[in-house]
Amino acid sequence: MEVSVFTTLEFNKIRDMLAERTGSVMGRELTESMIPANDAGEVKRRLAETAEARTVMNQVPAVPLGGIRDVRAGIKRAALGAILEPHELLAVASTLYAARRMKNFLAELPVEIPLLAAMAGQITLLRNIETTIEATVTEQGTIRDDASGELLKIRREIRQSQSRVKERLDSILRSGEYQKYFQDALVTMRGDRYVIPIKQEFRNNFPGIVHDQSSSGATLFIEPMAIVNLNNDIKQLMSAEKNEIERILTVVTGQVANVADVIEDNLTLLARLDFIFAKAKLSIDMRAVQPVINEQGHVNLIQARHPLIASENVVPIDVRLGRHFTTLLITGPNTGGKTVTLKTVGLFALMTQSGLFIPAAADSEMPVIGNIFADIGDEQSIEQSLSTFSGHMTNLVGILKKVAANDLVLIDEIGAGTDPSEGAALAMAILEHMHTIGAKTIATTHYSELKTFAYTRHGIENASVEFDIQTLRPTYRLLIGIPGSSNAFAISQRLGLSESIIGRAKELINKEHADFETVLQALEEQKKSYTLKLDEVNQIKQELTQAKAKALEAERLLAEKKSVTLAKAQEEAAAVVRQARRSAEEIISDLKAQFSEHSGRERQSAIETARRKLKNMSSEVNTLDVDEDEASEVSADMLHPGMNVYITTLKQKGEVLAVSMADVTVQLGALKLTVPLTSCRLLAEESPHITKTKAANAGKPAVMSRVATAARQIDLRGMTIEEAETTLDKYLDEAVLAGLHEVLIIHGKGTGALRKGVRTYLENHSHIVQIRIAELNEGGTGATVARLS
Repeated sequence: MEVSVFTTLEFNKIRDMLAERTGSVMGRELTESMIPANDAGEVKRRLAETAEARTVMNQVPAVPLGGIRDVRAGIKRAALGAILEPHELLAVASTLYAARRMKNFLAELPVEIPLLAAMAGQITLLRNIETTIEATVTEQGTIRDDASGELLKIRREIRQSQSRVKERLDSILRSGEYQKYFQDALVTMRGDRYVIPIKQEFRNNFPGIVHDQSSSGATLFIEPMAIVNLNNDIKQLMSAEKNEIERILTVVTGQVANVADVIEDNLTLLARLDFIFAKAKLSIDMRAVQPVINEQGHVNLIQARHPLIASENVVPIDVRLGRHFTTLLITGPNTGGKTVTLKTVGLFALMTQSGLFIPAAADSEMPVIGNIFADIGDEQSIEQSLSTFSGHMTNLVGILKKVAANDLVLIDEIGAGTDPSEGAALAMAILEHMHTIGAKTIATTHYSELKTFAYTRHGIENASVEFDIQTLRPTYRLLIGIPGSSNAFAISQRLGLSESIIGRAKELINKEHADFETVLQALEEQKKSYTLKLDEVNQIKQELTQAKAKALEAERLLAEKKSVTLAKAQEEAAAVVRQARRSAEEIISDLKAQFSEHSGRERQSAIETARRKLKNMSSEVNTLDVDEDEASEVSADMLHPGMNVYITTLKQKGEVLAVSMADVTVQLGALKLTVPLTSCRLLAEESPHITKTKAANAGKPAVMSRVATAARQIDLRGMTIEEAETTLDKYLDEAVLAGLHEVLIIHGKGTGALRKGVRTYLENHSHIVQIRIAELNEGGTGATVARLS
């Protein structure tokens, strides 16, 4: 891949954006050295890695990539026999912990991420080294007292000796004999030894060793003879402490050195994971999608947006290349977006082959391109003191020497900077040569001759950037198949040039050229009209697709509800029947006892009568056994709200709520359904010749109530503001359903960020009528009480 094209197409800026989203020095280094791949398998693997990382980031709020330190220099020094400082060991422990946490995180995710899981599986856990360092060095970078038994003993003796020195010095400072000798009644240190500031004139009156004097010479810092031996003891103990610390660091560094290669391998894997997740973050921020790799060499970009243009200004474009034509010739006004089109296609190729998603619509396709060449701008001509034409031609000569099939060539203003006739002829020859080689080429031009050239050559297609004559502004839309007209006369007229001059210009212009421009203008207007109609058709198609999807989903939900309702009805009916049977047995037992004094025939007759009644009772409560043949078909005028009907499709009784010409709305238990009139049957008790109704049951649809329960308080400590808002939203919904009037939200004190975020969220919540700081016994400023509406 030509390295110079990275700057021309601003790929370096994309790498800088990616580097900002890494969390480690090694991950940033990978972004800075990132280059596109030319192998299709490698490109697909890179994109698959980014896709897996994107899946992970869609599942969890944060990926635990923190704590990765650049310890490469430290472990190399350890391997060579050097002793690592405590802060260097802390960095090693932090990296080992980050590796362990990342390995466990990816292993426990409930999503399919084979590539990332394989990478995490290669991470080697060094828990023993991590534990050893944690037991040796504090978080502040000092050696722990209990790092060894000997160190604990030495430091205890140092503290005891220091205590004795301070006690002795305190007695000297309080002594009335020496009060007049002191410059200040305080103890200080010089060279790790405790001293007292003594006035110069009393030097011979105070026994001790002079260690220093003030800049003015008025004060001497003297170590009293009474504590010289004690200070000597402390000095010896400190020397012993230093030796023991050095011994401990030597041992721990040796353990690190033994696994230096393993730590370096873990660093490589962590840097790779950091790099991959940075790609996923960038794709989210760009609202980018994974491009489909087209192995036939076709470019098909849908609603492509240049990633370096602000989202509020960028105009999406559609670009096709490689299927029916391999050369695209773009014409149109200056500042109309021709150069942006070139850079968008080239930059998307570089991004795709680097494993980056592209900001375009789904199903956009990109091929794997062998090499990319670009001649955009004339910076090189200024540096080389060449004319614009010479600069561009020098660039093109270099491209023609290297270009091959499957390469992408981007040329801005081909043939410009010289005589139009000669420039156009050279441009045609160059484009024809590129086309013959099999390279994919996109070029921009102002030459009308090239528009005709594209029309007469198979595999070369015209395109233009749309221009609004009314506003004299480009729309930046790319129209493939229609060359752009110059619009010079129309623009000049809109700007106020006299009609006589414009008329004379039209007379002077070559007739064939004028006719050609007229045809181009007509074609462009026709293209606009077809484009608008196509947009309308696509919109209608999309709406129909969405409506069909909603209908299918509604049908599925209805089927599920039907199944649940039938199962529940069967369960309830079976329960009623079982209860009826138990009641029957009880009645029979009572009858047996009641008629024990009667004859056997009378007793048996009474029992049979009771059994028949119970059987009738069971058949009445079974709503699934309605005889459809006996039920009458109905018409709309036969039904009215409050009547009961039998729905044949659901095999259930329901109460009529509303009637239309073709549909009936019925209440079926807790469900309200609309069913076809043809699916309803009039039950015997609702027939016109039956006038007697059960008033007690009329107009009472079945009601299913839900009793929600929710705790009065919720603990959000340890969450991010985003996690807290999601959790709190769900909790408040449950609290409202449960009928709570007041809830306690625990957010802790901390930095106050979570408290501020929670209160801002509560102030904007529709169900919150008042918030206040919790009472002291409820948590004080670490909690907030909210009243619900």
